[in-house]
Amino acid sequence: MLRAGALLALGGATASLTGCGLLDRDDPAPGPDPLTPLLDEALRLAAGHRDAAAAHPALAGLLTPIAEAHHAHAAELARVIGVPLPSASETGTPAAAGNPAATRAALREGERAGREAATRACAAAPAERAALLASIAAARATHLEALK
Repeated sequence: MLRAGALLALGGATASLTGCGLLDRDDPAPGPDPLTPLLDEALRLAAGHRDAAAAHPALAGLLTPIAEAHHAHAAELARVIGVPLPSASETGTPAAAGNPAATRAALREGERAGREAATRACAAAPAERAALLASIAAARATHLEALK
């Protein structure tokens, strides 16, 4: 391996390789994992459903399993990314304090946006991540139906 200051023989001539740093360059640090936004979104959706279930106890039977599914998705995304599972989001859906119909509509909108994000991520993901993302997109589509 050549180092700065090394000599390079070129057809009988010698050239010094110093100062340019071309051969001494460190690889740039990798950017955030492309699944990080989905992890954050899964935590927000879980918090939104949890908050709504607390605000509207009559909806708890419907919303609690959906919140748990989002939390499970977040745990699996964190595992795949290789990061610890962040603590749950402190804020869910602002509409959780509204009437039950408005709350369900707000949750449906979150699920719709989440399904679209998971579908886009699935289409762009390598094969080893596509099955997980397809499962998340399908679950979010099911949640949309359940929230009708």
